[in-house]
Amino acid sequence: MAEGVAKRSASPNQAISPPPLRRKVESTITKKSAANFFTPASQKKPAPITWRVIGTSVVIGKQTTGQPIPPTDKQRRIAGFDLDSTLIKTKSGNVFPKSATDWQWWNTKVPGRLRELHSEGYQVVIFSNQKRISVQKDIKGGKTESKSLSNFKEKLTAVMTELGFPLSVYAATTDPEYRKPRLGMWREFLDDYDLDVAGVDLPASIFVGDAAGRPGDHSAVDRGLATNIGMPFKTPEEFFLGQTTEPAPKLFEPMSFVKPDLEEPAKPFTRKYPLELVIFCGSPGAGKSTFYWNHLQPLDYERVNQDILKTRPKCLKVAREHLEAKRSVAVDNTNADPEARAHWTSLAKEFKIPIRCVHFISTPELCRHNNAVRASNKELNPESRTSLPGIAFGDFARRYRAPTLDEGFDDIIPVEFTFRGSEEAKRLWSQHWV
Repeated sequence: MAEGVAKRSASPNQAISPPPLRRKVESTITKKSAANFFTPASQKKPAPITWRVIGTSVVIGKQTTGQPIPPTDKQRRIAGFDLDSTLIKTKSGNVFPKSATDWQWWNTKVPGRLRELHSEGYQVVIFSNQKRISVQKDIKGGKTESKSLSNFKEKLTAVMTELGFPLSVYAATTDPEYRKPRLGMWREFLDDYDLDVAGVDLPASIFVGDAAGRPGDHSAVDRGLATNIGMPFKTPEEFFLGQTTEPAPKLFEPMSFVKPDLEEPAKPFTRKYPLELVIFCGSPGAGKSTFYWNHLQPLDYERVNQDILKTRPKCLKVAREHLEAKRSVAVDNTNADPEARAHWTSLAKEFKIPIRCVHFISTPELCRHNNAVRASNKELNPESRTSLPGIAFGDFARRYRAPTLDEGFDDIIPVEFTFRGSEEAKRLWSQHWV
């Protein structure tokens, strides 16, 4: 046999398989998308609404479509608004929406009035506290964003689309730095639009919100934000409906506690005896520790503080050691009631020394303000105190009984809070924080 493989010849009746057909691949690229791909970035149309999130702090949405703000060579006028119970409300009547579609305009006049503001040259922006939004990603569930965040974006997309002009929304979640009345969202807005350079006509601007500190309002954060920014404030009833509302009760005003440094203040505390025990009585945030460092530490009083020592027995033990060493002691605790103060009057009797009381007279609003300022500003927080929960102030108020001489005190020194500090410290402290 010849080497190799013999070729077969096809019989006349044997079908010959045709060559395989080439399958046509349908392109998913449209002419429009191809053209957009090759269009320079400077010529591409922006997305109608864009979203970004800063950490877990604030959600920002911007609508860029629609007629732009009329150009002007003057400083920009801002029309700022709260969202819930100011621009919109729920259809269901619930306090919180049941879904992304559970909303309607707060009043039928709202959308038209907002469009008027835009046409008059105001830049419209929404600042909203939205603590119920979670921006944490659910990695286990494979989700890219939480349901609360997607619902909020869907709702605000509908709101902005219906308005139909360029505007933006800033929604603070849990970070205190951004939540109203603090200025985090406002600063972000200024930076986004370069208004920190171009400037804002604050007297001609306006902020509208329902949290005005009126009876029944959940807070005064909207009025506080307007005050911090330095722009006029109105409630939704005043702005959209032209109603004259009752004046809000006088709100806590930090500047009333800032005194001019025209002269050296009288010394609020002097030592009376070579060895004595001094206890403080006052709410958390009343300025007790600052008072100690400014007035008693320079006089060589040893400080006893339960935040540091953790328990009253430990405080009593350390105080006894100082007194045995002939060192006067200042007890920097709240000492809200006679029962708490009796531990210290008994210790003074044991050592046969006088006991004195420094009574810090302050309102709950002032103490909460001090607590918030301290926790939010390192330069005003030398001891790195964390923010106290509201229960700490409520517990003190529940137990508080004013000290009396009948408890065995040699004297009771009342102290009313006055802020003193550098110009920068004064600027920070005089803002609204809660």
